[in-house]
Amino acid sequence: MIDLKFTKSHEWIKINGDIAEVGITDYAQHQLGDVVFIELPEVGDKLDQGSLFGTIESTKSASELYIPLTGEVVEINSELINNPHWVNEDPLGKGWMIKIKVGIMSEFDNLLDETSYREIVENENH
Repeated sequence: MIDLKFTKSHEWIKINGDIAEVGITDYAQHQLGDVVFIELPEVGDKLDQGSLFGTIESTKSASELYIPLTGEVVEINSELINNPHWVNEDPLGKGWMIKIKVGIMSEFDNLLDETSYREIVENENH
């Protein structure tokens, strides 16, 4: 079963077993504009929930990326380095950024479901 949740800082996380895929939301990529550069962590890096895991730069601005759950990086989307526009084209698909082995599964319960996330986005737009 794949479960999808969101953060207030506009990252998404999909969990499948004890491996989670992380990226930024469609809303975030729209706010950024054309993505031109992405800096990602190294495989093996251990990250605490809410800590910085990378940077994303667009033609308009640069933003920091925050990890939704504690875990260890097991894979990075190295293709994204040469194809940062994938974040704009398919942020929840080929625009994924990293995969982690989840360290504290209970943290997942504190993240936003799609309805709660949508409410935050709507409030930001008003």
